[in-house]
Parts: sequence; structure tokens; C-alpha cells
Amino acid sequence: MTSQPPYVLVLYYSSHGTTKALAYSIAQGVEDAGLRAKIRTVPTVAAETQAHKPLIPDDGDLYCTMEDLKDCLGLALGSPTHFGNMAAPMKYFWDNTVTLWLAGNLQNKPASVFTATGTMHGGQETTLLTMMLPLMHHGMMIVGIPYAEPALNRTHRGGTPYGASHISGTGHDQPIADDERELAVAQGYRLAISAKALAQADFSRKIRP
Repeated sequence: MTSQPPYVLVLYYSSHGTTKALAYSIAQGVEDAGLRAKIRTVPTVAAETQAHKPLIPDDGDLYCTMEDLKDCLGLALGSPTHFGNMAAPMKYFWDNTVTLWLAGNLQNKPASVFTATGTMHGGQETTLLTMMLPLMHHGMMIVGIPYAEPALNRTHRGGTPYGASHISGTGHDQPIADDERELAVAQGYRLAISAKALAQADFSRKIRP
């Protein structure tokens, strides 16, 4: 870890702003739990995928670096649903994290996922579940949302035990509902509490005689 204050990384890609709005609610929950939230995004994939985008975007949140990811205490990962999976820019980012995987930099850190879709059955749960896969390969521990959260039983729009979600409408013009926001804040809070606990845990294997 570096000398900077400990933080939870809230990493998202958003094409219409709805996944970004969820990210900021999750960040609120992280900070409510007493940890700093570092919000980062990823650039769009260029037509020539080896082309490099500017290191700093013209506006909005900064692009995530490997150092941002390596040094986090925990991770909240968000992407809109693209055909039931994470968007290509986020997948491209994770495909380039092999160095961190080889070094085991993310092992035993908590992670959670969140998404937004245009319709009720637009692939929210498949996106959340498939977003977990690279995190599990990195050795991260998945944190969901328990049914102890009342909004998970009330919601008629987004919100799943796998992670926070939002239904934005086919025009991507629907604001985040109160229950959706409440679940996102709760997810960030739970992630931060888990991050603080796991940072103190001893994961060295004890060999029995």
C-alpha cells in the first residue's frame, strides 16, 4: 500500500449517466462508513483498440490507473448492461489487469458490483453475475446486499441481492428511485465495513502438525 489515506475504489463506466449516478450513491455509503471513496471511470474503446485515449479526460471523473486499483482496500465495480454483460470499455480495462493478477494485488479484498439497464428484464442479474467473474479470478471476496435491507423487499424497479441496479427506461431518462438509491448507499456502506475488517485479517495459512 502507498502512504495515501486508505480508500475504496468506485470504478464505473457510464454511457448515459445512470450508472454514474449509482456510483455516487455507493460512494456516499462508503464515506458514511468512515472510509474515503475514490471515484474513477474508464475511457471508451477506440475503433482501433490499441489506440490510446488521453490520460486525463476533458471533463468528468479521472480514468482509473492500475495503481488506483492495486492500492484500494475494496472495490465497487459498475457498468451498464450490454447484451447481458458488462460494456466493452470495462471488459477491455479488466483484460489488461494481468500484471495485478500475477502479483496477487487484489487477493482477499472485498468487491461489489452494480449496473443499470433500460428495461426491467434487460439483463441486470446476468451482468452483475458475469462482472463478478474477473474479480473472483483476482481472489477478491464478493459482497452483495442482504435481505435485511428493507428496500430490497420493497423495490419495484432495480435492486438485487447481487448488487445495486437501476432501470433507466429505454430513453435513459428515468431518475434513480428512492429504493434504488437506498440500496446503493447500503451496498457502499457494507463494502466499506468489510474492507476495514478484511484489512486487519490474517490470511496466512496455518499448517497443522
